[in-house]
Amino acid sequence: MNRPEKKFKAGAVSATIWKNEGQNNGKSFVFHTISLTRGYKDKQGEWKNSSSLRPGDLPKAALVLGKAYEHLILHNEEGVIEEELVV
Repeated sequence: MNRPEKKFKAGAVSATIWKNEGQNNGKSFVFHTISLTRGYKDKQGEWKNSSSLRPGDLPKAALVLGKAYEHLILHNEEGVIEEELVV
């Protein structure tokens, strides 16, 4: 099982950074993905994760995503993120 590289939490909202390896034309490369989730308890009291956010979760999501981006920038050997953020 692939373990997360880093996880940032604010309340029930978390951003998890995953380090992945791929190949393109026989050349290996590393890339990162980020999952954004909100934890909640179901009716049976079991913890679950959802990718749906409530309006009150948005500031927390912005915070953890900002921390994830900062981590990636500070720990990238070249100092450049391969994928650009498009808004």
